Amino acid sequence: MNSTLEKNTFFIKKTAQNLGFDFCGISKADFLEEEAPRLENWLNQNQHGEMAYMANHFDKRLDPRLLVPDACSVVSLLLNYYPQNLVLHQSDNFKISKYAYGTDYHFVIKHKLKSLLQAIQTEIGEVGGRVFVDSAPVMDKVWAKKSGLGWIGKHSNLINRQIGSFFFIAELILDLPLQPDLPIKDYCGTCRKCIDACPTEAIIEPYIVDGSKCISYFTIELKNQIPDEVQGKFENWIFGCDICQDVCPWNKFSRPHQTPDFLPPEKLGEMKKNDWTELTEELFKELFKNSAIKRTKFEGLKRNIRFVG
Repeated sequence: MNSTLEKNTFFIKKTAQNLGFDFCGISKADFLEEEAPRLENWLNQNQHGEMAYMANHFDKRLDPRLLVPDACSVVSLLLNYYPQNLVLHQSDNFKISKYAYGTDYHFVIKHKLKSLLQAIQTEIGEVGGRVFVDSAPVMDKVWAKKSGLGWIGKHSNLINRQIGSFFFIAELILDLPLQPDLPIKDYCGTCRKCIDACPTEAIIEPYIVDGSKCISYFTIELKNQIPDEVQGKFENWIFGCDICQDVCPWNKFSRPHQTPDFLPPEKLGEMKKNDWTELTEELFKELFKNSAIKRTKFEGLKRNIRFVG
């Protein structure tokens, strides 16, 4: 085994840990042969709904070497976002997805990733690479799976044996050869809790989610009117949805995150149903100044509240 490879790999994993990432895995940057027909079929079935961007850059989505010239390695990183207090998750209140409780993860993780890349360049030398946080055509769950960070569950989310599935995935694609990790096996077994729990039947069969039927899609991605046929099925979710993850037995291993940026503003934690119903644009801007919820915009969130209420 190449000692330089080992040394560089160890340095990257140790630095990632020091920056607060929970897990770091490495895979060889290569064409995702198995994924090509799956992705093509998913798009042909129009299971991406109005998410037109999913059909863009098909080749780049499958080959990281088209994103970073001479790419050798994909470094996948997980950052836990499971909250200490599920204040925005009470059954008698409107609910927002746990990932959106605090500061928009794009900002938080990109900062950590840039620090990691800088540390690599300082320690190892001239290394070319790019950082990715859910903002470019990178199949993050697939790369994380390849690098042994977990398996893709029947709800199509990555599951990690130590911490469940409430985490963000990010990548560094580097032109640096590293020691790749091995994938692990699928531990879903015969369980189908996520499939049975989905109120809109978005998980059309194990491992296949029709994105255009998902509550997260309706409350975030869909810009038009929410269809009448899903009226009464949202179970109080007004931004995103965690149902399929909440019922997953592996999430009994979820533990509170250690990232202060992901804590909700105090005022947000105090919101009750009638406060949401009377939400003003001014309060929306105050509560969600640095939040992923800004993505749905004030009118979009009001639409969701009216539809669910």
